[in-house]
Amino acid sequence: MADRLYLRHSTDKQTDARQRHALAVLLAAGAPAYEDPATSTRVLSLDRPGFRRLLDEAAVGDTIRIADAARLFRSVADIIALRPVLIRRGLHLRVESGLLSGIDLASDDAGTKMMVSVLGAVLEFQRDMISENTREGVAAAAASGKTLGRPAALDEGEVVELVEAYREGTAVKALARQYDIAPKTVRRVLDAAGARDVPEDLSAPLDDADSGDVTDGDQAADVDPVVVVDVPGLVAEHLADVADEAVRQALADGQTIRRGQGYSVRVTAPASVHRAMIEHSATALMQSPASRKAHRIHSDRVTAVRITP
Repeated sequence: MADRLYLRHSTDKQTDARQRHALAVLLAAGAPAYEDPATSTRVLSLDRPGFRRLLDEAAVGDTIRIADAARLFRSVADIIALRPVLIRRGLHLRVESGLLSGIDLASDDAGTKMMVSVLGAVLEFQRDMISENTREGVAAAAASGKTLGRPAALDEGEVVELVEAYREGTAVKALARQYDIAPKTVRRVLDAAGARDVPEDLSAPLDDADSGDVTDGDQAADVDPVVVVDVPGLVAEHLADVADEAVRQALADGQTIRRGQGYSVRVTAPASVHRAMIEHSATALMQSPASRKAHRIHSDRVTAVRITP
């Protein structure tokens, strides 16, 4: 029978310092800790990856210890879903501080069940009151003429310059350095201007519409030039088994580039092959935020390619 500690905070601006202080003795004794940082209480405890890992590793008789009840549940629905799971697995649940510190919240008796249901209702009410007070404060500030949120990072003229520079091929990070703002601010400005939208005709940015008096060979080179694009790892993994032989071969010939915990594949291939990659991955990579982001980054890189003589 072991102690297993659970910690959670709601946003990336918060920390778990207070929780760690309440659990300091257990942490010092080497009890394993499971965390769900920047996770809202509106996400049920059974749907949080850190808590799921705790359940997967816990054995019958183990005790889950939390600094306060709100770290684990803050609604009646959550505790109603959680308690049967803990009871079936033979686990205990204890709060380390306050009036509840001497009670096993996973006990299967009528008195504990009633008390926990009341506690869940109180915590849910508290959460709703916080949301209501926030909405009322925002409405009052707007009615009094106050400007809500942070001041704009760029004026109208700078926005125009930034968007034009991006469309001419300047990278997001370079623009962030130039205007002394965060890259995510650059992306918000570009998205608001529609500058990062993927055009329906993906060949348009890469094709030379005015071929002039050139030979057939030169015209073919202009229409389908060989370009270099870094393909995000998630996209490359999806494309590894597609039926398109040209796509598979281009990826196989590419150079893997490590980027922290992730990677990209630097692919040198005709523009038509890069466009085919986007078409093959467009639908499949819409299933999760990470894959959607990878697809968007890949599309941006392909459509941002500029061919110079």
